[in-house]
Amino acid sequence: ASELEYESVLCVKPDVNVYRIPPRTSNRGYRASDWKLDHPDWTGRLRVTSKGKTAYIKLEDKVSGELFAQAPIDQYPGIAVETVADSSRYFVIRIQDGTGRSAFIGIGFTDRGDAFDFNVSLQDHFKWVKQETEISKESQEADTRPKLDLGFKEGQTIKLNIGNMTSKKGGAAKPRVSGSGGLSLLPPPPGGKIAVPPIPPPSSTAIANHVTPPPVQKSSNASSADILLDLDAPAAASKAPVSATTDLWGDFSTASSAVPNQAPQQSNWVQF
Repeated sequence: ASELEYESVLCVKPDVNVYRIPPRTSNRGYRASDWKLDHPDWTGRLRVTSKGKTAYIKLEDKVSGELFAQAPIDQYPGIAVETVADSSRYFVIRIQDGTGRSAFIGIGFTDRGDAFDFNVSLQDHFKWVKQETEISKESQEADTRPKLDLGFKEGQTIKLNIGNMTSKKGGAAKPRVSGSGGLSLLPPPPGGKIAVPPIPPPSSTAIANHVTPPPVQKSSNASSADILLDLDAPAAASKAPVSATTDLWGDFSTASSAVPNQAPQQSNWVQF
């Protein structure tokens, strides 16, 4: 797993001063005033990297990038990185080589902002390490807990209640009212017949255009035998129909002829 981890850069500062510090003689903290701050022992570049859960403080040459010293850090704050008691720009770090030997040196930044960035980069990294540790611990505890068996046991059944469905088998569903506001028509009853619409009566215009001939007046002296003969032989009577058109025009002619001729009035105009 360590071979698959990659190295990431957390912070880079181009100027850092390195000091040889005297051994600590008491339990009190380090003081930067005991160092020769005006004459640093080495000046170069500082890089803070991380690989997995371990952070590294690397002191490198500004031009070539050659590694001067390296300080692996397992926790922060801790013995690998300590702050001094009299300044926020100076720190004491523990450097190690590949043979297992270690030494404590002092580092310092000219700008206070560079010291702040260096401190925050280490804090953020180990805050992430703490969160990852808690998450992995919770996952391990979850694996050891007994898992809930939510499957059906043998012979176990469930009952579902679905709305708008009849409980009896083969029952017809109730008609539902249309939700869009329209009318819903019910289906016709079984075996029913569709009523044929009635034929409309003939229009009154056709009746008005039909002209019936006036009835033929019979003489009062006619005998009952003539009446019976007329009833028995309707065909004979129908052979000589009376023309309705002729009779109507005849009435107009008679009316005009019945008007007496009026004498022409004398006129004062001279006729030529």
